[in-house]
Amino acid sequence: MPDALLKLLSDEKTAEDKIIDKYDNVRVVDSGEELPVYKINLPFLTPADKSTIEAVQRVATRVIDLRKEDLDSRKRKESIKEKVEELLAKSTTINAPKSKLKVYADIVSREIGGYGLLDYLLDDDQLEEVMVVPPKRDVYVFHRKHGMLLAGITLDNDEYVRNIIERIARDVGRRVDTSYPLLDSRLPSGDRVNATIKPASIDGPTLTIRKFREDPYTMVDMIKFGTLSEEIAAFLWTCVDGMSARPSNIIISGGTSSGKTTLLNCLAMFIRPTDRVVTIEDTAELKLPLKHWLRLETRPAGIEGTGELSMDILLKNALRMRPDRMIVGEVRHKEAATLFTAMNTGHQGSMGTIHANNSDETLIRLSNPPMSVPEQMSTALDLIVVENKINDRRKGMIRRITEISEVGGKRKPELNILYEWDGNKDRLEQIAQKFAVKKKIASFGGTTEDEFEKEVNIRAKLLKTSVEKGFNDIKRFSMLVHKYYSKADDGKA
Repeated sequence: MPDALLKLLSDEKTAEDKIIDKYDNVRVVDSGEELPVYKINLPFLTPADKSTIEAVQRVATRVIDLRKEDLDSRKRKESIKEKVEELLAKSTTINAPKSKLKVYADIVSREIGGYGLLDYLLDDDQLEEVMVVPPKRDVYVFHRKHGMLLAGITLDNDEYVRNIIERIARDVGRRVDTSYPLLDSRLPSGDRVNATIKPASIDGPTLTIRKFREDPYTMVDMIKFGTLSEEIAAFLWTCVDGMSARPSNIIISGGTSSGKTTLLNCLAMFIRPTDRVVTIEDTAELKLPLKHWLRLETRPAGIEGTGELSMDILLKNALRMRPDRMIVGEVRHKEAATLFTAMNTGHQGSMGTIHANNSDETLIRLSNPPMSVPEQMSTALDLIVVENKINDRRKGMIRRITEISEVGGKRKPELNILYEWDGNKDRLEQIAQKFAVKKKIASFGGTTEDEFEKEVNIRAKLLKTSVEKGFNDIKRFSMLVHKYYSKADDGKA
């Protein structure tokens, strides 16, 4: 057990700390440093406790066959914890209260079955990201409410960090060494991980874990967060569904960590359960309440330079699966041309994300290398939804949809900005008077634009009721959406 853990577990609140937030076993405090500090309140341990834990860890490592344990670190830890508790119960040399024995078992299970000190951070659903920064091996976290924080943890040495990285690599069937010092993958739990060691990172090993929510955000959460209003959410819902006649092709744009994938996941929840959906991602992050859903994930080439499964290869293969909907986690390279070819050949309702700060930049990036989508093909795109992460002086760190544009034109794409975010009012304001996308969906459905508006209003009321009643978990929300489709098809909505 590292000395840092003893320091962490022995930590007591100082008089100078100003508590900013407090929940569960966590305190966010202002200690007079550049960043607030994220501190964990855990049972006090003495040096004698530390020695006992190290002895138990040595025995547990010998008697527990880790190769037979589950790859998911959360399940593995629980299994190991039970076995360590059994060892402690049988021990005749360790004399301690049951409560302390449980603490011993918990720490040992994290050290040999989890990711050591970092486990205490990964347990917190309020954290979006955990980052280990060399050369001092300081740990930073990105908090959903408070933004970047310095964690009250410093890892002992590079070997400790590297051991965690190698454990992660084994969990995902990869290898990290000096010949291939990079790791970019997804943990069995769904958390996304990126790690580097020397010679790639010259100051020492780095580790970044982007946490995966077991119960993903729904559109109800997005509305509660203020990312968009019920009315805008209902408009996008109607475009995604296309009133069951003509689903819209949508690209979500934004900067790093702006919430693109989360928004994409929320919009994809509006896909009808009868549709066959294929998702292609570099790291599988999407979580959809659909049964007819095929998930494809890229794989880099091995050390021999073979075995690569690129986004483009998977996308071309997906076209042979007779998909109703294709969703690309992030469009970066030549797979963009394949995606737009699909849009132009009748695969309506395709969606994806792209790194760009506004609608204009989105089209520029699409038409230039490495994507190189011909301008005429870009006109198959219906909507560009732009989301940004904003440091608001009144509300702190917020994520907002800042622009929604439709793409028109025949030979060359032409933008029509439908909604634009007003920072002073903190809301999307309608800019355009006419929406071609409404006319397009209504025309394919054999109805009118007034009927489209009526449908949007009905769905907005449904979303507002869902917000008021707190129907934000994925199971309940998706059931509500699917029931609405069923009643609407029967003419009873």
